[in-house]
Amino acid sequence: MSRIAVVPGSFDPVTLGHLDVIERAAGIFDAVHVVVVHNPSKQAMLPIAQRVALIEQAVADRALPPSILVTSWSVGLLVDYCTDVGATVLVKGVRSQVDVAYETPMAIVNRNLAGIETVFMLTDPAHAHVSSSLVRQVAALGGDVAPYVPRAVAEFMLNQNTD
Repeated sequence: MSRIAVVPGSFDPVTLGHLDVIERAAGIFDAVHVVVVHNPSKQAMLPIAQRVALIEQAVADRALPPSILVTSWSVGLLVDYCTDVGATVLVKGVRSQVDVAYETPMAIVNRNLAGIETVFMLTDPAHAHVSSSLVRQVAALGGDVAPYVPRAVAEFMLNQNTD
């Protein structure tokens, strides 16, 4: 039996911390679906298709395993996507106890709804201070985001600020 995991997120934009979690999940599971989800409670900077493309480019640039599939999901519950693809595990990167407190109720509901387990994976400490919202703020104010995001994202954001 193939062990399929889903790494969901808004990835607006994807950070090096996200990629760390994705890469480590690929070392544990047979297949990893990186799912860009629409979060109606967040004001997105990048359209979903752009986020998918940037993650795909980052995965290719790092030569990560071909068992990583990048896609999106915006209709229905995330557990429905998991059930559709045969995934039994959600992998959530966490930076601190604040993230754990936020993610725990969702993990319990996902297990109750569809038997989907959630695995919390601690982010590499080198990236624990970085969030997508912080990257967006630094970029909006003209700062260099290259230390926090994959090359493709840094280049894309630089081009956005010079247009």
